[in-house]
Amino acid sequence: MEMKTELPRNWDELMREALEEAKHAAAAGEVPVGAIVVSAEGEILSRAHNSPVGTNDPTAHAEILALREAARKTGNYRLTGCALVVTIEPCPMCAGAAVAARVAKIVYGAADPKAGAVTSLYNIASDPRLNHRAEVVSGILADECALLMKDFFRQRR
Repeated sequence: MEMKTELPRNWDELMREALEEAKHAAAAGEVPVGAIVVSAEGEILSRAHNSPVGTNDPTAHAEILALREAARKTGNYRLTGCALVVTIEPCPMCAGAAVAARVAKIVYGAADPKAGAVTSLYNIASDPRLNHRAEVVSGILADECALLMKDFFRQRR
């Protein structure tokens, strides 16, 4: 049975927290993606930003790092009732990790037509063949999230 989570804080406010993390990534020369994990009660359990370049770790995506920290903080790899809030639609690795963590919701800002695995290219979070499904909320501050990515890549060209 899929659990519906209504958080006491609004999505825009939570996405702004994730955007702050994405800005930290950009300042470090990383692709500007930020993520937070929020408990069912609305507490921010963790926050992270992309850091695969700086850590030489291909799995150091914002979502993975935020999920790891939330699991450490709660003492449980199952983040039942939690929401993963991320500036850009998660890739296959990150969407799979969110499903494995049993998050209730995946909330994202801008779609990723080249690597998005929640709605754009794949529907990992809602695939009935998997043992868990997460509700997906998309388009939260999408323009701001997309602009941060566009500006980052424009500066690198």
